[in-house]
Amino acid sequence: MKNDETPITRQKFMEELRRYQKGSVTRRHFLGVTGLGTAMAVLGGAMPMLHPGRALAGDIGDRVILATWPNYHDPENFEIFREQTGAAVQVNVFGSNEEMLAKLQAGGSGWDVFVPTNYTITTYVEADLIEPLDLSKLPNYDASAFEARFADAGTVGGKLYAVPKNWGTTGMSWDSSKAKAPFTSWKEFFDVTMGDFSGRTIVHDYQLTTIGNALKYFGYSFNSIDPKELADAEKLLIEVKPHLFAITSDYQPPMRNGDAWLTMCWTGEGKQMNRDMPEIQFALGKEGGEIWSDYYAVPKNAPHREAAYALINFLIDPQVNAREALAHGFPVADARVNALLPEELLNDPILHPAADLLDALEFGAAATLTDPNRAELMARFKSA
Repeated sequence: MKNDETPITRQKFMEELRRYQKGSVTRRHFLGVTGLGTAMAVLGGAMPMLHPGRALAGDIGDRVILATWPNYHDPENFEIFREQTGAAVQVNVFGSNEEMLAKLQAGGSGWDVFVPTNYTITTYVEADLIEPLDLSKLPNYDASAFEARFADAGTVGGKLYAVPKNWGTTGMSWDSSKAKAPFTSWKEFFDVTMGDFSGRTIVHDYQLTTIGNALKYFGYSFNSIDPKELADAEKLLIEVKPHLFAITSDYQPPMRNGDAWLTMCWTGEGKQMNRDMPEIQFALGKEGGEIWSDYYAVPKNAPHREAAYALINFLIDPQVNAREALAHGFPVADARVNALLPEELLNDPILHPAADLLDALEFGAAATLTDPNRAELMARFKSA
């Protein structure tokens, strides 16, 4: 902290400014070490344009609107971003990629940043709903740091439309104090729902995973759009429907309070529950299922475009991203971040399953997002 009368050199000032712009230091540190803190306090009232958060961030505005998934960020990072830039992060939470797509197609979403899953990005590009990213505004992005299978979907037609956030799997979490044996398959998941766990099971409000895991019950592809195979999955889901506790992608509250005992579950949320309540365990189906990667993207006509880039750049800073991973538990594909994480997290079997289990998983296919048969099947299931 600067506490004497010696003027800071121009070189030192520019070094600290670059650190601040990258999110490596807080606004308080920057103002203190450069001596601007006192000046801001004196001049701020008379000269509002010197408000530190707005001015030093390039005047990105007072807000940025993020559409994302439940339990997927560290709220403290949003507070740090607001402190550094003056822009508050407003979060909209969604339960499925279909909801996100419908919202953008309807127009007027108001989003600045959203978090699509790998298989949806080509659809957004073809529909002209997202823009190629301006990498000059993302100095924290280093393509070489990311594992290709979790990053490649962000590039379409040679242009980068989305940068990786996290990856993971879709499995099942259950209360082991209520189970006679561990779950190992999707057949067990659906069979026990119609037996000992009747009234206690949750499936996602999301056709990709709910239909996909029903397809795995029969040994079909998670991504099948074959009419006969979808008919088998629908028959199973209709049989299961009366035995469900809920159809929702926000399953942590009922699992934690004991109303539900079994749920379809994404990796990080399985880890969150297991960390807090060890009796809640997580597993993948031995038949296979989903492996996925999520991304940050900017919609066309984002109302706070500069704030959108500032937020993405902040969140992919390795130090910030490491804090995110420690909070939400989802695996990260950025080698720079993994170098900062504890070994026990990198070796956790929930987050990083054995190779044979991963090998059986499938990335979602673009056709499933817009296939009318799957959409109609999900609608009939929910209304049954």
